[in-house]
Amino acid sequence: MSFKARFCLVLFALVLASYVASGVQDPELKQCTHQCQVQQQSDHEQREICFQRCEWYVREKHRLEQGGGSGGAVAEGDRESPIERLRECVRGCEQQRGERRQECQKTCQKEYERERERQEGGGRGDDIDNPTDPQKGYQHCWRQCRRQSEGGKIQEQCERLCVEQRREREEGQRGEKDEMYEERERGEEEREGENPYVFEDRHFKTGLQSQNGRVRILQKFTDRSELLRGIENYRVAILEADPQTFIVPNHWDADDVIFVANGRGTVSLVGQDRRESFNIRQGDLLRIKAGTTTYLINRDNNERLVLAKLVRPISRPGHFEAFFGAGGPNPETFYAVFSNGVLEAAFNTSWDRLVRLFGQQKQGVIIRASQEQITAMSHHEGGGIWPFGGESKGTFNIYEQRPTHSNQYGKLFEVDSSHFSQLKDLDLIVSLANITQGAMTAPFYNSKATKICIGVDGEGYFEMACPLLARSQDRQPGSGQQERPGSQHKPTSGPSYQRVSSPLRRGVVVVVPAGHPAVAVASNNQNLQLLCFEVNAQNNEKFPLAGKRNVINQLEREAKELAFGLPAREVEEIFRSQQEEFFFKGPRQQRQGYSDA
Repeated sequence: MSFKARFCLVLFALVLASYVASGVQDPELKQCTHQCQVQQQSDHEQREICFQRCEWYVREKHRLEQGGGSGGAVAEGDRESPIERLRECVRGCEQQRGERRQECQKTCQKEYERERERQEGGGRGDDIDNPTDPQKGYQHCWRQCRRQSEGGKIQEQCERLCVEQRREREEGQRGEKDEMYEERERGEEEREGENPYVFEDRHFKTGLQSQNGRVRILQKFTDRSELLRGIENYRVAILEADPQTFIVPNHWDADDVIFVANGRGTVSLVGQDRRESFNIRQGDLLRIKAGTTTYLINRDNNERLVLAKLVRPISRPGHFEAFFGAGGPNPETFYAVFSNGVLEAAFNTSWDRLVRLFGQQKQGVIIRASQEQITAMSHHEGGGIWPFGGESKGTFNIYEQRPTHSNQYGKLFEVDSSHFSQLKDLDLIVSLANITQGAMTAPFYNSKATKICIGVDGEGYFEMACPLLARSQDRQPGSGQQERPGSQHKPTSGPSYQRVSSPLRRGVVVVVPAGHPAVAVASNNQNLQLLCFEVNAQNNEKFPLAGKRNVINQLEREAKELAFGLPAREVEEIFRSQQEEFFFKGPRQQRQGYSDA
């Protein structure tokens, strides 16, 4: 059954239900619908006509019982109506055969359409419920067929033409909607194409999920834009687990660096001869190597455990998979795909016992645990390696590191391989910026590292100067872009830049490529916290573009004069007027400072 036929059946069922609910039940009506349903050999149009006849019967019967008068009489003014002429025209087509009859019927329909449109234009459009609505126009056409046709083939052909007329109108409107949708989609793609460095909720997909939590995975960076080829083999994932839950043991074919954004838990890493378990809390960093069987718990009674992960796949660039050995039907254990004989031999046990072992777990990847179970698995306060004991070096808390930059406007914490040795082979730096409400970072760029920043808490926005996007589109005068310093004279040679900007909030991911100057600003209502994974970090340098140690201050006086076309004194006054370092007053705070002065 086609979609349209199913739709008509559903539509009729709704209409029928409304009449049954009002107390109207008719044996003839039941027989009518039954006959429609058993017309398996009929084409879709015939079944549709059948359903509409039943619907018409229900409506007319109900109207007559309510005292609505007769619907069968033909008004005097309708004798020469378009539908009457349509009936006569169709009657004449009966003399034709084959394709000629079909062409004749189409001609009748077109003439009927033209005549009806003329009458609508002359003020008789009230005869039709809504000529622009295919369903209402169709109902009017149908009523006229019932009133003025004489039954048999003539009536059926009239009704068939009504169906055809509605289909053409629907297809016309659908075509208009499709064009509107495609235009809107192109606009969205263009907007996304203008800002391929920002990823929001819609760019995540849910990889693993149960009623107690989920793992969300960001799309591949190169799926968004080829401009991000430099980080093609990195992915971002977010794990969220409810309080008092257990994440089933699994391993990934990828290296993970994990930041504990919220909550506290216990993680266990299982090797061939040992198990390493340690407690984790907000601010902790940990590394999980590819292939390590891992499980963890959220040991808090109230807070969700939220982990932000940077993933580096091993097997296929940009692709990784989760593998569950411990499990059952949900999560599905990979043991289940092996043949019976192989499993019996591998475990040296009977098949019946294996079926029981791998057939029980059906609660999902993240499941509830009892208080006793949570307590038993969270006794590793100092961290330790079972069965040997000893202190674990598996985590490093970013808040225990002395800030690289700190003042009243914010703090920047950075962890590299000299602090946390497990970052060394990944060529990675992890940083966390806490920007005070209303404040901002200095504009700066990285010499080699590409930053993948995740909004952890608060709100704000970021801006970045990008030459690549500017080359891909022409900015015409009057395009609505804000005028920038120096923009009144179009350069005759050299690069041009486009400002890339976006709101920042929890869960938003922003990519800042190496060499691209960027700035982050906190909202005036709350602090902004940004977690950044800096890829290709070895020998990377940060170059501030404003503040006490900005790079322009290092230029010779003659170089400043030549570069800016102004006296060196004026250039220096401007670049030395900001005495703070890395964190400054934000735009609104700065303007207020001007007004106070």
